[in-house]
Amino acid sequence: MIVDLIDEDWQHTPGVASDSGGLQVTATARSIVDQDGGGGQPNPPLNLAGTHLVADGDFSLSASLTDVIADASWTVFDSPPVIADEFRLEPSGLRLTLLDDDLEIAVFDGSPQEDVTSPRPAHEEHVTVRDPEATLVVRRSGDTLEIESGGETVSSLPLGAVFESGKLWLGLSSEGGSFRVGSFTATALDGGTLTTAEPAVVQAEQEPDGLQALASQKRPDFTIGAAVALGPLASDPDYAREFVGNFGALTPENAMKPQFLSPQQAVYTFEEADAIIAIAESKDLAVHGHTIAFTEAMPRWMQELPTGTEWERRASAEALLDYITTVVTHFKGRIDSLDVVNEPFDVDQGTSYQQNIWYRVFGPGYPAVVSQAVYEADPDVKQFINENGADVPGYRQDALLKLALDTNAQGGHIYGVGLQAHVYDLETDAISTEDLTETLENFGDAGLRVRISENDVTDGEGVDAQAEQYATVLETCMRSPTCVSYTTWGVDNRYNWWVDDDGELQQGRDFLFTDGETTPAYDAMRRVLGG
Repeated sequence: MIVDLIDEDWQHTPGVASDSGGLQVTATARSIVDQDGGGGQPNPPLNLAGTHLVADGDFSLSASLTDVIADASWTVFDSPPVIADEFRLEPSGLRLTLLDDDLEIAVFDGSPQEDVTSPRPAHEEHVTVRDPEATLVVRRSGDTLEIESGGETVSSLPLGAVFESGKLWLGLSSEGGSFRVGSFTATALDGGTLTTAEPAVVQAEQEPDGLQALASQKRPDFTIGAAVALGPLASDPDYAREFVGNFGALTPENAMKPQFLSPQQAVYTFEEADAIIAIAESKDLAVHGHTIAFTEAMPRWMQELPTGTEWERRASAEALLDYITTVVTHFKGRIDSLDVVNEPFDVDQGTSYQQNIWYRVFGPGYPAVVSQAVYEADPDVKQFINENGADVPGYRQDALLKLALDTNAQGGHIYGVGLQAHVYDLETDAISTEDLTETLENFGDAGLRVRISENDVTDGEGVDAQAEQYATVLETCMRSPTCVSYTTWGVDNRYNWWVDDDGELQQGRDFLFTDGETTPAYDAMRRVLGG
């Protein structure tokens, strides 16, 4: 079987556009910055929402890369990378990068990295090719991985664990230029088979006794959602089944943050966010957008906007307002609600503002400026201010309530607040029925709505304590007309990764599913809902 990959679906791949008989690839400069604004791990795209390949046995992939300006990269991975808040976990696979007549061959075997933000290939070499525009071939032949240029084998390597899954996810990218793909084919070899496959989520269906179905029987206007990523929705049938079967709303975990939407000023990469929203539309799910004004997850250009003089602040204000208008207009009519301001207060659980670019440009009244700009672009989207550490009564909650009311008094359009409800330590972060009830009354009396926006709970005190905390938050929320929705910040612990203070990669156990199986917390949620 021969598959013409040019004819497959690339519409949701950032930086790749189909034209007459080929693909045009342009640089996106996508990267993932650290919380402090440093770093910038490259985040080149894969074709996640389109077709991927399933190979049984040997195969070859062939591509002609022409009109190369700067560099051209072609990747073949056996699974999508896992994208966390501040890093990307590189899967096993192959990356070929052409720069003039130099071909860099980088092989990743999926083994743990010493520094996850700076992944190093298991094998890396540079070879000189005779003709940079000659056809490149990647061939799996038995236990050998072969790279060919213009009919000449330029590298032959042990295959190892590369492509062990039998699935092939393809990516095309440039770091600083552009190129054209004139031909791109996949062929099964020596009795092997090669088929195309659609994203896993296409086959997932809502369950009649899932969490959302049960919640709708008790409160038809109430939605239960989860933060999701495109990679596992496309590649993992367990994740897709768990999510679509149980949830009635989604929040893009990262795909709508500024660094993912606009990696360069006035350049927008909406493709992956659009793919997630298209999934929501196909499954009749509500979408909560996340986020506009934020201290973290901002691209370098946004962080470095000048603010030293009045003239510079005016120019920077114009750039930020243009970003808001472009983004909100693009998603108009497709999202139900939106975090217009995210985590405005300091990270030490105080009540002072973070001195981010929005504050430096617009001053302490920036939430009202942002809210007004969002309203002008889409007057129908429900606006929220989202914050952590305000789930229980106290100074931080008082400050959040005051901020929402002051924003509206200054001409804003805040509908409600998002209470993240992260419970990282049950001794310090636990949320009681009494405290959450009082909290909801406080915001409700002020005319604001509340969404539990990012609930996750540690299992550090055991799965029973974890389950009890999950059930408490959901049950209290559902009893109050002020609380309009509940969202948990993830689906399956298979994709729950973080880096500790020593730089070591750790897997969290905070979600309702683990490796395709339900947890006691999930069972507790079902009991709350009458299941």
